Amino acid sequence: MTQAQLESLLDRLTGQLAGALLTEPFDLRAGHRVGAELVAAHIASAEGLGRTVEVIQLRLVRDLGLVAEDVEDRMARLLAAVATGYARALRDRTLDEQESIRRAAMRARTQAERALRASEARFRHQATHDPLTGLPNRTLFTERLAAALNEPGRGAQRVGVCFLDLDRFKVVNDTLGHQIGDLLLAIVAERLRKAMGEHLVARLGGDEFVILVERTGGTDDMVAVAETALAAVRTPALVDGHELQISASIGIVERQVAGANPTDLMRAADSTLHWAKSAGGARWALYDAERNQRELARYALSAAIPAALERGEFYLDYQPLTSLRDGSLVGVEALVRWRHPELGVLRPDSFIGLAEETGLIVQLGGWVLAEACREAEAWSAGGAAAPFVSVNLAVRQVHRPGLVQEVRALLRQTGLPPERLQLEITESTMMSTAEEPVRALRVLADLGVRIAIDDFGTGYSNLAYLRDLPVTELKVAGEFVAGLRSPSVGRTDERILASLVSLAHALDLTVTAEGVETAGQAERLRAIGCDAAQGWHFGRPAPADRILARIR
Repeated sequence: MTQAQLESLLDRLTGQLAGALLTEPFDLRAGHRVGAELVAAHIASAEGLGRTVEVIQLRLVRDLGLVAEDVEDRMARLLAAVATGYARALRDRTLDEQESIRRAAMRARTQAERALRASEARFRHQATHDPLTGLPNRTLFTERLAAALNEPGRGAQRVGVCFLDLDRFKVVNDTLGHQIGDLLLAIVAERLRKAMGEHLVARLGGDEFVILVERTGGTDDMVAVAETALAAVRTPALVDGHELQISASIGIVERQVAGANPTDLMRAADSTLHWAKSAGGARWALYDAERNQRELARYALSAAIPAALERGEFYLDYQPLTSLRDGSLVGVEALVRWRHPELGVLRPDSFIGLAEETGLIVQLGGWVLAEACREAEAWSAGGAAAPFVSVNLAVRQVHRPGLVQEVRALLRQTGLPPERLQLEITESTMMSTAEEPVRALRVLADLGVRIAIDDFGTGYSNLAYLRDLPVTELKVAGEFVAGLRSPSVGRTDERILASLVSLAHALDLTVTAEGVETAGQAERLRAIGCDAAQGWHFGRPAPADRILARIR
């Protein structure tokens, strides 16, 4: 209040008290009202009440011109009434304020709880669903799969999973951008949702989707679901003005509920999806336990290669390369073996492919090359002309930038003359358009290292390349030699071999025939002018010490 408003209030209250003192009969309610109005006007401090009593007691009687004895009793009672009204009003105001605070706190708590529930709900429409497609995510799918497997009384029933991945989706992202890719994923999700009906469709991430069939009658049911899904995805999609032709691959797993668990099911589905991908995509593949076991064994074998190299489990055997003119030993081919502690001796076809797939072929091939050079150098002590050693190089080794430096260092360390080392490269590797590998081979050939094309005739057979490549020898694939076993059947192969030999000789190349197993084959090869041969007829692969004994 302003000063004027405050003075007006106090003047009015004073008049009420003065009137109460003089009014007959005497009424205390005026004192109660005055005390209450003071509190209502926020004159509610202890000083406010004390000052009020002082004013009434010392000044009111004087201002009214009354004798104290005339109003003493009334004054005391009136002061008590003012104090009582003041206290009651103060108490009531305090209680009202407390109630107001309590109600405000309750409203705030209710609003906070409501906001918390809404937030938790949003965190859950986010924790269990994919924000891009609206489909259930991995968390919800795993929960549903676990519930289906753990439902009481379902042990004898069957459950199935289709693991779907879009083919070449990365191309869409790389060429058109992630925004187009996201729109495409949303379209695919909606198609799958409509096509699958009651079956749960979830997005696991990226372009991976999964379909849960909680009750199946067997693999035929799952195949039908997979084919429906593939058909739904296969329809061209118009995305932001781009017409996209898409396809998908699916891995199918179907099994009895009893004994199944979500982790194994998804791992099996993932492996099966990769089978469909490796077969060319746009198809489904069905889980095969035996195939999976074989692949697990292959993986374990490839993972063991580095440790096996450190433990010295690999060793070399050498197969003779024999001259068809005089039967002399002109060279040997190094063949790596693995003395596996559990599986016994493993031949190259058991692990070389794995090493190439994983990139371990560089480490393994480097060891083979170094070991072959080291052992071959010792053969020069045999007293006769020592044969050259032929070592196969994998594609990764040929494309490795440090190949020339590696070979130079090995020749320097072992003392092996360059002309006693032959590097065998597959025909497909030699036909590469990359300049650097060919340049490296030319450098090695200039050093005196022999370069041979292995399995000639089974690759591109681009004869124009032979004119410019630093090749000294062609090794003819054993497929052609095998036909020479039968005089009637082998006529075509014999004519092919004769042509290859004639071509090689025209280019100043020597020709070695692989896979010679009989004297008849050797004789026919000699007749068409083949220079050398290798195979069981001339000797099986043997350790280095036997090669040294043969030289002596």
